[in-house]
Amino acid sequence: MKRPILLITLLLSTSAHALEKCPSDISARWHNCFGSITFGPGEWEGDKYVGEWKDDKRTGQGTYTWTSGAKYVGEWKDNKVHGQGTYTYASGDKYVGEQKDGKRHGQGTYTFGAGKWEGHKYVGEQKDGKRHGQGTYTYADGTIERGYFSNDEYVPDICEGMGLTKGTEAFGNCVVELIKTID
Repeated sequence: MKRPILLITLLLSTSAHALEKCPSDISARWHNCFGSITFGPGEWEGDKYVGEWKDDKRTGQGTYTWTSGAKYVGEWKDNKVHGQGTYTYASGDKYVGEQKDGKRHGQGTYTFGAGKWEGHKYVGEQKDGKRHGQGTYTYADGTIERGYFSNDEYVPDICEGMGLTKGTEAFGNCVVELIKTID
């Protein structure tokens, strides 16, 4: 019984990074390899990426650490955050979920760190980096807003902002119409 377990363990440990190591010469083409780079002078100076590369682009699994203290661990596509991942912001905020083209997009959980919204949490749909679709927003005091969000705003709050009163037919119609526009 010990031999099959040992064999399985060995097989799993050798396939953790099936990609070849990227060339040490960063001017060489990095394609279908696993490598690490700390960026030099320029916009990303001091930032570090460790992960998979394809066609000289961060594509696949990888970890990017910014000099600001922010960090992203997850999937990449064509140098953009894309797929499942965890983004920890320098402020202490944290997002775990789906990303698309470098923005929060799809299902995810955003937890606020230190500051004005410390202890607040949003679980639900995101689009273009904003709360958009069905979700639940929980405040630090335990108050919960559950329902639809549009461009980062809770739909009933939008209708109230238009001067409509909760419980009225006009308010209900407003909520229904706004929900219809959420794609």
